[in-house]
Amino acid sequence: MTSASLSSPQERILQAALTLLESGGIEAVSTRAVSAAADVQPPTIYRQFGDMQGLLNAVASAGFTSYLQAKVARGSLSDPVEDLRGGWDLHLDFGLKHPHLYTLMYRMTQPGSESPAALEASALLRGIVQRVAEAGRLAVSVERAVAMIQAAGKGLTLSLLIAEQYDPGVAELMREAVFRAILTPQPESVADSEPQEPQRAAAHAVALAALLPGSAAPFSAAERALLTEWLHRLM
Repeated sequence: MTSASLSSPQERILQAALTLLESGGIEAVSTRAVSAAADVQPPTIYRQFGDMQGLLNAVASAGFTSYLQAKVARGSLSDPVEDLRGGWDLHLDFGLKHPHLYTLMYRMTQPGSESPAALEASALLRGIVQRVAEAGRLAVSVERAVAMIQAAGKGLTLSLLIAEQYDPGVAELMREAVFRAILTPQPESVADSEPQEPQRAAAHAVALAALLPGSAAPFSAAERALLTEWLHRLM
C-alpha cells in the first residue's frame, strides 16, 4: 500500500514517517522528507500532531501495534510463568527486527520521559507479572520483578542491536538468570529435605499482596495499609 492510497492525511503522514524510520533511523524522519513521502504540505504535519515529537510519539505507538497484534495472536498461556517467558522472547524478537522503532520507543532523555508506546508495553508486562504473583511463583514484589525484567530486557536488546556479532545464547542465559532471581522454584524441583522456608514465605507474601487490592477482605484502609507493610517485610 502506498502513502497516497491511504484515506487521510494523518494516516499518510504516519505511514510515511514509520517507513522512513524503519529504513533510515530517526534522523531520516524530517519535516521535508515526511511531507514529500506523504504528499502533504509541511504545516499539515503540525496541524495533525502538534510538533515533530508528537509525530514521533504517534509513530512509536502505531508501530507498536504490530507487537501487540503478535502478542494477542499468541494468546495468554495457562501457566503465567511460561507466558512471561514467551513475552520476554517476543520483546527481544520485536527489538531485533525493528531496531530503529525499538530505539525510538525506549530512548529516554530524562526521568519520566518514556514514550506512550513504552508505557503501554510496561503495563502489559505488569499484568503478566501480576498473574505470576497471584499464582504464588514470584519471589520478589511485583514492582521489583517488573523493574528487573525491564532493565535486563531493554539492556540486552539495545546491547545486541549494537553488537558486531550476535550470540543467541546470551539472550537465553540472561532470561534464565533473571527468572531465577525473581521466581520461586517449581514445587517438584524443591527437595523435601531442603524446604527453603524464607523463600516460600516471601512467595506467599507476594501472592497475598498481589491479591489483596481486588479482594473483598473486611479490612479498613488503615488495616490494609498495615497488612501490606507487613507483607512487604517478608518479600
